[in-house]
Amino acid sequence: MVQALIELDENANRVLNIVKAKLGLRDKSEAVNAVINYYIENEREPELRPEFIERIKKAEKGKFVKVSNFARHCGV
Repeated sequence: MVQALIELDENANRVLNIVKAKLGLRDKSEAVNAVINYYIENEREPELRPEFIERIKKAEKGKFVKVSNFARHCGV
């Protein structure tokens, strides 16, 4: 386990206390871990999210046109 000494502003400290109380955590270290885990779960890269994978699977079943020369096909 890694230990870190961090400085928090008043607002961040208040938020951690709210998270700690709301989740019934023992200390602010657990609250920091909870906030980080929430961020990881909700803000991770789209290619890792199940919703994104489902959208790609649906798109793969769509109709496609083969193009040998993209520039000529688009008139560029």
